[in-house]
Amino acid sequence: MLPRIADSLSFLYLDMVRVVQDDTGVCAQIRVDEQRTDTVYIPTAALSCLLLGPGVSITTRAMATLARHGTSVVMTGAGGVRTYASVLPDSLSTTWLERQVHAYADTERRLAVAVDMYEMRFDDDVPADVTLDVLRGMEGQRMKTLYRLLAQQHGIGRFRRNYHPDQWQEQDPVNLALSAANTCLYGIVHAALIALGCSPALGFVHTGKQHAFVYDIADLYKAEVTLPLAFALNGSANPEQDSRRKLRENLRLVQLLPRIVRDVQALLHPDTTDTEQARTDRRSVDLVHLWDPKAGVLPAGVNYAREQS
Repeated sequence: MLPRIADSLSFLYLDMVRVVQDDTGVCAQIRVDEQRTDTVYIPTAALSCLLLGPGVSITTRAMATLARHGTSVVMTGAGGVRTYASVLPDSLSTTWLERQVHAYADTERRLAVAVDMYEMRFDDDVPADVTLDVLRGMEGQRMKTLYRLLAQQHGIGRFRRNYHPDQWQEQDPVNLALSAANTCLYGIVHAALIALGCSPALGFVHTGKQHAFVYDIADLYKAEVTLPLAFALNGSANPEQDSRRKLRENLRLVQLLPRIVRDVQALLHPDTTDTEQARTDRRSVDLVHLWDPKAGVLPAGVNYAREQS
């Protein structure tokens, strides 16, 4: 599966293969039986992020080629439901990281991103003078309403969200399924942020954790992806396992990657045109630049010593 973003950002998920470098390029070897091994070549030059699932081994030569072509490599669980580790190429652009930091460091811009997240999540306009305290209250009311509607739809009594680890064994099937499904969602969001070069730690609503931005972005999709699934498993004898299996089927979460990337880009730089997005998505940078508080970006490789009179 190779979903593309614009013309330069794409993802490929692999599992149960051996990834090697031969004389032609990087390829995935699939052992069909004792007598036969199939080979599929990987388009590394057109690939931004390679997701390696269970049962994958990869050689050093293959990793070196991926790094040379600017491809990020992320180690995940089955179907992308976890993100365990990642390897980023030196050529990965810092454009989206810088935009994230600029928005995060400015109080007004940070609130604006939080408002944009709410509007994107609930498809509703927010008053121009809203505060973060009011915004949290609006979000809480929306979630209570959604819980009530889903509970009525599935014939469940009063539902209360509970995700405290010390009360894990006391949770009902919906809470268990929802916690497991949300963890899976966090994994694929984490992979998307890594591919963009963003920091998972710099959140706009959540804070204090290395995955704060992951939680921010994952919240955009819970009402559509994880909540309906969790309530549908209210009668399951093993809701955690069943929710993870459902999300792995047909690479359901992997198919969400292009949308996550578009949404993150829209939040961090809402005025970006298609042309600008294609330009900033390029992974290779010819030269590193120099920063100046007045001039902005200056070319490197230049001697800026003042001439003596």
